[in-house]
Amino acid sequence: MEIVFYIGFANLLGFALMGMDKKKARNREYRIPERTLWGVAILGGAIGAYIGMNTFRHKTKHNSFRIGMPLLILVHVGLISYFFMS
Repeated sequence: MEIVFYIGFANLLGFALMGMDKKKARNREYRIPERTLWGVAILGGAIGAYIGMNTFRHKTKHNSFRIGMPLLILVHVGLISYFFMS
């Protein structure tokens, strides 16, 4: 049950970080490093980060994000399926 809360929190965080970074970009403020955005995504927030990308139209021109996030989601789905199906 804790894993559900963890994944939910990671995805909310990924979504929020995309929105905050987009706002900072518009205001020409100090940005959230891409390393942080990827770190949250890798640790379980890929779906939230991907939804945030599309909602806020942020990082959508970066191939690493445009292609990498969906691939990371597939990896996460595969890992979750493997561990919960075995």
